[in-house]
Amino acid sequence: MIEIDIPGFGDVKLQHLVSDFTGTLSFDGKLMEGIKERLNALAESLDIHVLTSDSFGTAVAELEDVKCEALVLEGEYHDLQKEEYIEKLGAPSVVAFGNGNNDRKMLRVARIGIAVTEKEGSAVDILMAGDVHVTSILAGLDLLLHPTRLKATLRY
Repeated sequence: MIEIDIPGFGDVKLQHLVSDFTGTLSFDGKLMEGIKERLNALAESLDIHVLTSDSFGTAVAELEDVKCEALVLEGEYHDLQKEEYIEKLGAPSVVAFGNGNNDRKMLRVARIGIAVTEKEGSAVDILMAGDVHVTSILAGLDLLLHPTRLKATLRY
């Protein structure tokens, strides 16, 4: 668990990290450099969940050495599936990362939503859905590895 008291934002007690894969943790279906190490370090404190539409069909293989639960979503309405998943985990205990339109609802419902812009870009709606916007997933994960940075960003 990661606990942070953020003035004006409130007490944060994170137990789960939920992330999109395509465009958030990966570029063209390949896990970006530095992600595996950071997620595995965070797995010491948080349960890691990766929810993906898996546009490139590579997520499960790419996440093989990451201490996480990877779930490839099926059917329609992946935005609703992601939101429901976070609600089942207990939204107040979740930090969520995403870059696409199908991530916006999970960022809104999570205790902390982090919008990520990487090489594949980000949907405009995701920028408004998050509590924080980062220009790199590495910077976003580092906010959790160094919580004082997150506190400085979110305090009122």
